[in-house]
Amino acid sequence: MEVLVHFSRMQASYLTFRLPVSLVCVLRRRMASDAVTRFDFLVIGGGSGGLAGARRAAELGATCAVIENNRLGGTCVNVGCVPKKVMWNTSVHAEYLHDHADYGFEGAQAHFSWQLIKNKRDAYVSHLNQIYRNNLDKARIQTIQGNARFTDDPEPTVEVSGKKYTAPHILIATGGHPSTVSDEDVPGASLGITSDGFFELESCPRHSVLVGAGYIAVEMAGILSSLGSKTSLIIRHDGVLRNFDALISSNCTKELENSGIDLWRNTQVKSVQKTEQGLNITLGTKDVKDKDAKEKTDRIQGVDCLLWAIGREPNTAGLNLSQMGVKLDPKGCIVVDEFQNTTRQGIYALGDVCGKALLTPVAIAAGRKLAHRLFEGKAESKLDYTNIPTVVFTHPPIGTIGLTEDEAIRSWGKTSVKAYTTSFTPMYYTITSRKTKCVMKLVCVGKEEKVVGLHMQGPGCDEMLQGFAVAIKMGATKADFDNTIAIHPTSSEELVTMR
Repeated sequence: MEVLVHFSRMQASYLTFRLPVSLVCVLRRRMASDAVTRFDFLVIGGGSGGLAGARRAAELGATCAVIENNRLGGTCVNVGCVPKKVMWNTSVHAEYLHDHADYGFEGAQAHFSWQLIKNKRDAYVSHLNQIYRNNLDKARIQTIQGNARFTDDPEPTVEVSGKKYTAPHILIATGGHPSTVSDEDVPGASLGITSDGFFELESCPRHSVLVGAGYIAVEMAGILSSLGSKTSLIIRHDGVLRNFDALISSNCTKELENSGIDLWRNTQVKSVQKTEQGLNITLGTKDVKDKDAKEKTDRIQGVDCLLWAIGREPNTAGLNLSQMGVKLDPKGCIVVDEFQNTTRQGIYALGDVCGKALLTPVAIAAGRKLAHRLFEGKAESKLDYTNIPTVVFTHPPIGTIGLTEDEAIRSWGKTSVKAYTTSFTPMYYTITSRKTKCVMKLVCVGKEEKVVGLHMQGPGCDEMLQGFAVAIKMGATKADFDNTIAIHPTSSEELVTMR
């Protein structure tokens, strides 16, 4: 079978060729694959930062598309902030149950159903996924499902499922994923899960072992312990949260132990074995203060859940970034300047894939700032990465902003830095058998005692930080704090009465 193919020239004469049908089909497929769909703004990654940038750009009149290979909302909505906060709220209820008798509610008992809260949590996450999709549809932003990869075309072009897309402005906001340990490095390591796997657990583990000393490790450990799991935390050094102010690191380490968590200091996992009774985990502990000390071997047996919380890595694999001339740092994060520009013109990156300030509100703010710069002509629109408030949902929660005391001393010198600290038992615990402390620190510099750092851990510190963050962002001094009337009786009043 043959097909007549006509080629018009000046709409007057025709050249006619007879081609086999098979060849015509090949030509049509090739022409379709070579066709490129164009937008003003193309976003790779449907997480918080990418969605925020796309929606703001659409509001400013740009034609936009978002490429996502998973559920909309990214880490925060699906396996991060949102489901984690639901589980933290759940664990706080468990703590309050311990205090009921101290507050006169004698005989108060409750049965906890992990499956019930998991079902409600997962349903809420699915609801958010749909809201994000509806918001994109309302904004007339095209959603493209699949894995994105930059092609070798002369202009930056992205291919998804055989179709090509391009734009003068392409944003990479692919986020990150939990780091893992290979079986080659630690035999049996793959028997464990990551924080992503935590949200797939169908029941509360009887005995949990977590590996890591960062914020994810301490948050997960607190949740599991509060909900009834016998919890062990394995850390390589002497304390947790070592990148935080020393007051926070020290206090959080104490609070973990006081809550009943079995803390293994200066310890590493050597191997993991699966038995009928659960996982057997072999540990190696070494006294770092004694150089001649030999490593001591211990075992934790009958473990239901081994959770690796040892950091996060950027989602850059498969994007073909090296071919595009987009520079990565030694950790694989995309290198950007203060305006989110990569080393390839017209390609930008923000959020966790850049490895800096891995926080949802940071990615959202950066995405919106970028949209205003690209589509509203605000050439100086960029995110200020200083004084970013951060909360860690430990038990009790941590609130921190600005420089640690050590960082301030390195910048201004010891004689120019003054730290104000306080430690007290919040009023809530004055009549309970369960006790916890609240610790606070203000880091001030110069004769005017400008507040450059605020660090605290205690009940309510997660909520009280936001208002104080505004003051610090505006350049408040210790005198400004002192001149503010205290709200009594609260824990936050301590921040304006320190001496």
